[in-house]
Amino acid sequence: MKLPIFQIDAFTDHLFGGNPAAVVILESWLPDKVLAAIAAENNLAETAFVIPGADEIPLRWFTPTVEVDLCGHATLAAAYVLFKHFSPAANQLTFSTLSGNLVVTRDADQLSLDFPARPGVPVEVTEELVAALGVRPQAVFLARDLLAILDCESEVAKLRPDFGRIAALDAFAVIVSAPGDAVDFVSRFFAPGAGVPEDPVTGSAHCTLVPYWAERLGKSGLTAKQLSARGGDLRCRLSGKRVLISGSAVEYLRGEIDVGV
Repeated sequence: MKLPIFQIDAFTDHLFGGNPAAVVILESWLPDKVLAAIAAENNLAETAFVIPGADEIPLRWFTPTVEVDLCGHATLAAAYVLFKHFSPAANQLTFSTLSGNLVVTRDADQLSLDFPARPGVPVEVTEELVAALGVRPQAVFLARDLLAILDCESEVAKLRPDFGRIAALDAFAVIVSAPGDAVDFVSRFFAPGAGVPEDPVTGSAHCTLVPYWAERLGKSGLTAKQLSARGGDLRCRLSGKRVLISGSAVEYLRGEIDVGV
């Protein structure tokens, strides 16, 4: 069985920036073990599997080791592929996912994700987290991920965490964030327990970041940068219980894979 595959750099307007995601086009679901094997073979932070054609388009996301319940950059990548190659006249797509229906709209080269807000609740700053990060956060909040707030952008940039200690924490991932120098806030994202030591740009993390910074800064529209080696730029807006996350994408490759099923 030959399957179309694309690799897209998401949350960037140039090649080799942002976060690369694979997008595999299916006609129907393959066994989960096959999907997991494809994602492991791709060895990218996320592989999106999508079945075009329906009004509510089935979409699933896999890291090299686990299926996840929400992924921003791979959703952006999947939407980019469908808009460009499968639904060129459309300006809106609705995906059916583990996190409910997710809408992506297109305005020129900008794609906007409509995602659920996931505000964190304050939790204790534990010594385990301090040891994992190598720095003591101002405050910590828990949603799906732990959100650790630091003083300034340079502190986030120079962070060298202990991935083994992060993987041992009782959370899917750790987000580290601080006020930005040229944007409203910056962040980094670590999920070694899910096979992603550091994610280049993480849309789902902004479901927690945006509610925090919107309240702290007193505004709903925000600019953000993720300080990974590749880097990524996002425009965000808090809208009630939803977060709108916008960015560009670039196609790196297209081809086909033969999964032998």
